[in-house]
Amino acid sequence: MPPIESPSARPSNSAALLPELLLLALLALLWGASYLLIKLALESLPPVTLMASRVAIAALMLSAAAAWRGERLPRDPATWRLLLLQSFFNATAAWTLLAWGQQHIDSGLAGVLNSTSPVFVFFITLLVTHHEALNLRKLAGALLGIAGVVLIVGVDVLAGLGQQVAAQCAVLLGAVLYACAAVNGKRFSHLPPTVTAAAVMLCATAVLVPAAVIVDRPWTLQPTALSLLAAAALAVFCTAAALLLYFRLVRTLGSMGVASQAYLRAGVSVVLGIVILGEVFRPVIGLGLLAVILGVAAINMPAWRAAR
Repeated sequence: MPPIESPSARPSNSAALLPELLLLALLALLWGASYLLIKLALESLPPVTLMASRVAIAALMLSAAAAWRGERLPRDPATWRLLLLQSFFNATAAWTLLAWGQQHIDSGLAGVLNSTSPVFVFFITLLVTHHEALNLRKLAGALLGIAGVVLIVGVDVLAGLGQQVAAQCAVLLGAVLYACAAVNGKRFSHLPPTVTAAAVMLCATAVLVPAAVIVDRPWTLQPTALSLLAAAALAVFCTAAALLLYFRLVRTLGSMGVASQAYLRAGVSVVLGIVILGEVFRPVIGLGLLAVILGVAAINMPAWRAAR
């Protein structure tokens, strides 16, 4: 089994760290925009079909990129088992849960709730893997992030366990799966990022395309041009391109470091939801988002200072 950590891949000084942080910001922008695109695509595409098209298009693009670079997919069954697990965490389950949840909640709220993955990375590291150094500041940040989630979801829970609360919980579960993906993704440090991304999307395609055929019968759908354009942009930019960045950054910044783009993408999703979709941003969500941002910053900033 490949090692979880690859410390030698991490930047050793501030000059080397800066390009990685810029790439991290780009990843946050791409994934922050994905919530808007999912919301637009869901107007005439059901969740499973939308996610099946997302992973299938990305798989074709990433496989072509790997072939163009002369890189080969792994051949050993043990690596493919890990890749199948990664696809479950990263796409098959996480993205389907997110798409289902976004049918019932605003894109900005989905982005905020989905941004909590670094908090769950912390607790997985603390309780299970022990693969990165932890301290009291990170613990305080994790607890603050959980408080932000409670603040956001708690108001609706008090109003009654309805469909919106179920949707929020689905998006949160997606964040937990993202955290598992960030930790498990370190196992592929021996593979080029292009190969890892292509293989993960191929695994997800093998599951989601048959599921879409069974569940949605996509040939009976009548999607609008806007939904199709949103789905295509989601696959090309927010999936294929973003995954290349993601697997590179997992190797260079570590699982908690790359998960920190979550609070940046939360802000992107909120701004796009307000500006383009006219969504209303409630003050309680703002307070919860602030708590999540401060918590994630506390989890990650010490590691960045150490890298300088």
